[in-house]
Amino acid sequence: MDKTYDDIVQKQNKGAKSTKKTYLDCFVSFFVGGLIGMFGEWLVEKYCLLFHISRSDSMAYMIITLILIASFLTALGIFDKLAARAKCGLLIPITGFAHSMTSAAMDARSEGLIHGLGSNIFKLGGIVILYGIVSAWVFGLLRYLVGGLS
Repeated sequence: MDKTYDDIVQKQNKGAKSTKKTYLDCFVSFFVGGLIGMFGEWLVEKYCLLFHISRSDSMAYMIITLILIASFLTALGIFDKLAARAKCGLLIPITGFAHSMTSAAMDARSEGLIHGLGSNIFKLGGIVILYGIVSAWVFGLLRYLVGGLS
């Protein structure tokens, strides 16, 4: 039994990445995430100027725009190819969440609106929402206990 496990580990580690490749991947992720942040900031500024709205309102429009772009690229099959090159830099922002929702919806569309789309659209996104809410509650409680409501 142990010999079989060791063989599996050996086979999997043959294709392991070197440390240099890991550093390059980290740099690419950081750079792409920064570019998305810059693009988002540019959208916020343009929406403020174009629509004469407040910064907080333009941030909502920026988020909607990034979600639409990511969903559209997912529907065209381009997002996965970009994510393979951009690493987590493309997946960590709101674009990754939009991709998970859109791809789950596309996978389940043949099963109908209720049993397919309705029950599968939050397959991965639901986990993010659940643990996001739970961690926000825990950290909010900790902040309240440590520092009060200030």
